[in-house]
Amino acid sequence: MRYRATVITISDKGSRGEREDKSGPLLRSMLEGEYDVSEIIIVPDEVDLIAQAIRNEIDERGVDLVVTTGGTGVSKRDVTPEATQLVIEKDLPGFAETMRAESYKITPFALISRAICGIRKESVIINLPGSPKAAAECLSFVQKAIPHALSKIKGDMEDCARP
Repeated sequence: MRYRATVITISDKGSRGEREDKSGPLLRSMLEGEYDVSEIIIVPDEVDLIAQAIRNEIDERGVDLVVTTGGTGVSKRDVTPEATQLVIEKDLPGFAETMRAESYKITPFALISRAICGIRKESVIINLPGSPKAAAECLSFVQKAIPHALSKIKGDMEDCARP
């Protein structure tokens, strides 16, 4: 089964066309080999708009994986984790913990990431940083676990076999 994925870029300037989205296309290219990836969605840093975009992709379009980029830091406009918390039904803390731990090996600034990951219905949601470099690194740290997580969420009852 080939899963469907969406990239949502959270950026005030990007949503107004004032800044080129570089993270969204990079993440899309990283996912395209394994997933059918839809067009990149760009929304401003607004809790309700972010939550609605995630809900729409999963509830209306039936997307299996939603990766967000941007809004995971500590500035006043960084609200992606709050929006994600509104829509997830179960946490996936291991994804966020791994991204922070591996990122910390590269930069101490990883400690200020507030990214969260979780499940809505039978879909996985992963918050990634807004910087193209950091977003790509963080996705690479968890990318191999995503298909297995999706398989389990969708009802695969086989024992977890380790590679």
